[in-house]
Amino acid sequence: MNNYLICGAGGFIGGYLAEYLRSKGNNVVCADIKPQEYWFQLFEDNKNYFLDLKEFENCLKVTENIDYVYNMACNMGGMGFIENNKAECMLSVLINTNLLRACVQNKVKKYFFSSSACVYNSSKQEKTFVPGLKEEDAYPAQPEDGYGWEKLFSERMCRHFTEDFNLDTRVVRYHNVYGPKGTYDGGREKAPAALCRKIIQAKFNQEKSIEVWGDGNQTRSFMFIDDCIKGTVKIFENDSSEVFNLGSSEQVSINQMIEVIEDIADYKVEKKYLLDKPKGVRGRSSDNKKIKKFINWEPSIDLKSGLEKTYNWIHNQIKSGENTLKFTKS
Repeated sequence: MNNYLICGAGGFIGGYLAEYLRSKGNNVVCADIKPQEYWFQLFEDNKNYFLDLKEFENCLKVTENIDYVYNMACNMGGMGFIENNKAECMLSVLINTNLLRACVQNKVKKYFFSSSACVYNSSKQEKTFVPGLKEEDAYPAQPEDGYGWEKLFSERMCRHFTEDFNLDTRVVRYHNVYGPKGTYDGGREKAPAALCRKIIQAKFNQEKSIEVWGDGNQTRSFMFIDDCIKGTVKIFENDSSEVFNLGSSEQVSINQMIEVIEDIADYKVEKKYLLDKPKGVRGRSSDNKKIKKFINWEPSIDLKSGLEKTYNWIHNQIKSGENTLKFTKS
């Protein structure tokens, strides 16, 4: 039986990963700074730690007798949170740095770092519907301020710990992961969940409009959580230590995504554009040539299919009022 540690296990992706690894018969240790009532998914038969992984002693504690580490832990949220909390986002560098040090000391076999498409050079993302970003497009470096710089620096830390200490590392750049059992209100939610919530509430209240950050023409690609977990595990288990994109290549504008959600809801809304709100780069999507070459796979769940599941889950949450604190915390 393999011993896995998931850091950030109380988060959205971390919770799904814990569910997957335990379903395969592994021994799963989970760690997160949040108290357990705020974890998105909590499994009592796992060993669960509630502590701050920015502290080296805590990293030593949780990595003891561990074979494999998934580091999904960081302070992050949607674009509004990232742009208004740059220092807090950058402090996550302490998590990765101290986990790497602890993994070397405790002889961990393999280490996974969850990076982000926010590392990419912003000069390549100034137009809508840009070509998919290739892994080499992160350099010369000009990432998103704060969060993007932390992720890019932490990628380099992984690379040099492999070179200097022979720690086997994997790095994945996630592109906008969404799905059920995640934050949909409170300031840290991302666009798919936020827009589903707004249209659900508009329909409940018979309101005619919703607020949209920016002009709605900015583009992204969005990956459903099932594809995210499958791709994460495939990359982790692959022999290549290359950096990989993990995201859908289906690039859509925010306006187009609203139209998809309107069809799911069977409810049309007018859009009130808030041009002074944070909106990030103009266009971004994932180039998947590398993952197809090395892994022979890429995300395949289309946006409408994923949004239907996400919309229905958020709808049921709002209607029932269950788990409101957990899933809408700021």
